[in-house]
Amino acid sequence: QVQLVESGGGLVQPGGSLRLSCAASGTNFRFLVMKWYRQAPEQQRELVAIATTGGITNYANSVKGRFTISRDNDKNTVYLQMNSLKPEDTAVYYCNANLGLQSYWGQGTQVTVSS
Repeated sequence: QVQLVESGGGLVQPGGSLRLSCAASGTNFRFLVMKWYRQAPEQQRELVAIATTGGITNYANSVKGRFTISRDNDKNTVYLQMNSLKPEDTAVYYCNANLGLQSYWGQGTQVTVSS
């Protein structure tokens, strides 16, 4: 069983930055495909960024050039560096891990971008 614990959310002004962290346990982190999703009120959950086991990354068009996903396999942690934040980035951000056909979710962390 994989456990995921997110941290780093909060309130930030437009144009500001936040870094989210997601610590994984319960399996070899190197085998996990790690993703960040977000869900705004009354909207569907959307994929924001992905980091494969080989270190390949990809992003939603809405965050390209502003967000960076990275993983530290020694610390069993994936990060989401969010820069130039906009009010439309406001959402609950969820960490997701895929191990084969199994999918695991963190509890979510709130990010609010507001002046």
